[in-house]
Amino acid sequence: MSLSKKRIEELRKRKDSDIDCTDVPELDKAFWNKAKVRYPESKKAVSLRLDVDILNWYKEQGKGYQSLMNSVLRSFMAVQEEYQEK
Repeated sequence: MSLSKKRIEELRKRKDSDIDCTDVPELDKAFWNKAKVRYPESKKAVSLRLDVDILNWYKEQGKGYQSLMNSVLRSFMAVQEEYQEK
């Protein structure tokens, strides 16, 4: 999911007290007893040739643009896999 710069700024300005958390259950001791640490999948550095305009657009999205590119590729992969299963 991608957020516009305007939306990100709106969220940054929002006070914590303005966030409705009434539907979020409290985390009790039982939750923490069952909790497990999950580490992100390892990544591999690659050299990739991209069109300049595409790379510039992603860089304009700000910090984390490479993770965004990875997410877009993962979404495309998932759709392709789903399509191939049918």
